[in-house]
Amino acid sequence: MTARIDHAVTSGTFSLDGQTFDVDNNVWIVGDDEECIVIDAPHSVDAILAAVGDRVVKAIVCTHAHDDHVRVAPALREQTAAPILLHPADRPLWELTHGTEIGWDADLSDGQTIQVGGTSLTVLHTPGHAPGAVCLYAPELGAVFTGDTLFHGGPGATGRSFSDRPTIEASIRSVLFALPPETVVHTGHGEDTTIGAERAILD
Repeated sequence: MTARIDHAVTSGTFSLDGQTFDVDNNVWIVGDDEECIVIDAPHSVDAILAAVGDRVVKAIVCTHAHDDHVRVAPALREQTAAPILLHPADRPLWELTHGTEIGWDADLSDGQTIQVGGTSLTVLHTPGHAPGAVCLYAPELGAVFTGDTLFHGGPGATGRSFSDRPTIEASIRSVLFALPPETVVHTGHGEDTTIGAERAILD
C-alpha cells in the first residue's frame, strides 16, 4: 500500500510567558491503510483519533514541546499505546506543560529515520522557535513537516522564552533551504507552502 498524508485541524490555546492565545493547530498523519504516525498532539484526542481511523499508531512525533503541540500527547499515548518521541533539548518546555512526572518515551535526534507505511521520514533538528524543534522530511512524499519552524510567509515566532530569531533563520537557511524547492511544506499552523516559495521570501 502507498503511504499518504492525512490532516486534521484542532482548536485550543497556546500559553507561554504568562500569556494565552487562541490557536488552530494542524495535525499531520503519515502512513498507509494499516499503520501511521501522528505528528503533534495539540488539543483534542478525539479529533486525532477520527483522522487516524482504525490504523495502528506507531508513534506520536512532536515537532517541539510548546503546550499547543504536546498537550494531549500523554492521553493519546494511553488510547493508542504509541510511544511519544521528542527532542531532548525541549525538556524545559515539556515540563512547563506536563511537569516532571509525565515523560516522553524516546528521544529524537538529527538524522534519525522513522519508518511507517512503506515510507521514511528523516528528523531534521531545526532549533530557534524552540531549542528542540525538529522538522520531518519525507522525500518519497515530496513533503516536509515543519511544525512552527517555517510557515507560509516566513519563519516561526521568536521573542519568547527558549526561542531565538538568528537561530531559527540559520536553521531554515542551512537545513530546510537545502531541500528541493518543490518540496511541500506542511506547517504546524495555517496553510501549506513550498521550500522554493519561502526561500524567495527569506533570501
